[in-house]
Amino acid sequence: MEIGTIGAGDFAQAFAKRALKAGHKVKLSNSRGPESLREIVNQLGPGAMAAATEEAVACEVVLLAVPWDNVPETLASLPTWKNQILIDGTNPFHGKAGTFKPADVGNLSTSQLVAALAPGARVVKALNNMTVPNLAADPVVNGARRVAFVSADDDGAKKRVETLLEGLGYSVIDLGNLRDGGLIQQARGPLAGRNLLEQGERHK
Repeated sequence: MEIGTIGAGDFAQAFAKRALKAGHKVKLSNSRGPESLREIVNQLGPGAMAAATEEAVACEVVLLAVPWDNVPETLASLPTWKNQILIDGTNPFHGKAGTFKPADVGNLSTSQLVAALAPGARVVKALNNMTVPNLAADPVVNGARRVAFVSADDDGAKKRVETLLEGLGYSVIDLGNLRDGGLIQQARGPLAGRNLLEQGERHK
């Protein structure tokens, strides 16, 4: 499938690397425009494309991968969502890498706020627990699969993302809805930053 990214930093690039390896195409976008992404897409190789944000968000599945402080402005600048799946990979931190300060989002998951800011999108929270090096690395380690978590209020969208992540090589665990599951996996939750591996196949 074609997957779009909103943001093209280390996190988006790590995800793109895994998606490309699984045979998908990725349209990366950022606030500076496609020309600023030429070197990145050349490094990522075949299947990676530099796109305007409007093109990226037209994909069936879109990854939100911008700093938390930029989320409101970024989502407000986008075209109307038309039922695309929006994977929320954000965590509630002010600042950028190296200067992180926890952001107060009350008793909500970031994905609930994202869903409110992106009406028409089918929001799925995923990949929040992973650090960039773990996301960039092979999801299979000594025969065990790295665990990814998904949370959503839309069961169809959640299943679609679960299937996508399983196709990338992850063992996927459903944590429930956006609020409860989101709080568990995002920053300051019990699963945040955990590098969990699962040996063998789970029986569903």
